[in-house]
Amino acid sequence: MIWLNRYAKLVVASTLLLIAAGGMVTSTGSGLSVPDWPNTYGWFMFTFPMNKWVGGIRYEHTHRLIASTVGFLTIILAIWLAFSKTDHWIKILGWASLGAVVLQGILGGLRVTLLKDQIGIFHACLAQAFLALLVIIALATSPVWRRLSRFGGAVPRRPLAILALVVSGLIYGQLALGATMRHQHRDLAILDFPLAYGQIVPATDSATIARINQVRDAQAFSDVSAGQIWLQMAHRFLGALIGLAIAVFWLLIRREKTVISFLRNLTNLWLGLVILQIALGGWTIWSNKAADIATAHVAVGAITFAVAIVISATFLRLRHVIGEASAAVPITNLAEAGAT
Repeated sequence: MIWLNRYAKLVVASTLLLIAAGGMVTSTGSGLSVPDWPNTYGWFMFTFPMNKWVGGIRYEHTHRLIASTVGFLTIILAIWLAFSKTDHWIKILGWASLGAVVLQGILGGLRVTLLKDQIGIFHACLAQAFLALLVIIALATSPVWRRLSRFGGAVPRRPLAILALVVSGLIYGQLALGATMRHQHRDLAILDFPLAYGQIVPATDSATIARINQVRDAQAFSDVSAGQIWLQMAHRFLGALIGLAIAVFWLLIRREKTVISFLRNLTNLWLGLVILQIALGGWTIWSNKAADIATAHVAVGAITFAVAIVISATFLRLRHVIGEASAAVPITNLAEAGAT
């Protein structure tokens, strides 16, 4: 089991690298640098000469190679899980991850051949869902997962579990908003931070938009619409809400006396990641969406989501363990315990 777990972690790490590579493709505007698929300028993908890896082709082709590698790794993982002694539900997740990576490859190809930005958005969202599946598999095959069965008495209150699940959903929504912004392939809709055109909430009436676009035209930026401004504002507000929720979660965990150290350490990491992510979001704007900073923002966002999945799964595991323990106690014993 230990080698299966190590391999699952390798697939998770490779997927994070793939998401970062995809972020670099969109950050550099290299999405259609290779116009054909599955070949690369007529060459079989793995035989494309390295001396032709120039400009945006380098980023797009590298992304394809990493994606193909992750696909092969996922095939092996699904088969390995199928013949392992893991629980049935973990084997199902293995096949689900294989189906997700196949669909992901198809969507990537359709994005190139059909030239639809909407497909790119769904492609990015599916990548995060695929990552979540792999993270759960890696956690469920780890020694930590088995040791959690011994901590049934150290289950934090149910509202904390609900909060962790809700924040995980909010982070996924935030990643979807970010993907929608990136796949518009336009300049930033708002050029300052933490304010927005000098205001906490910018005006978006037609006269104000016209004045904003005059200033943007003078700086050689693309015109912006009210909808694009509000999309970026939604991304900002949701980011602030997520940051606040994780800070509250961190404080509540610190107050819990029975929380295991694994969960405390994860919560500390979660808080540090969201602070870093907010800083990278501001830096992305201050740097006018510099490719390396924007890509780091994408990568840290994915890691923050992965940690959220681990925390939520840990809560569910602990509550499942204590539920099993309660079900194993005879009703008469429970009544006696209540009487004492």
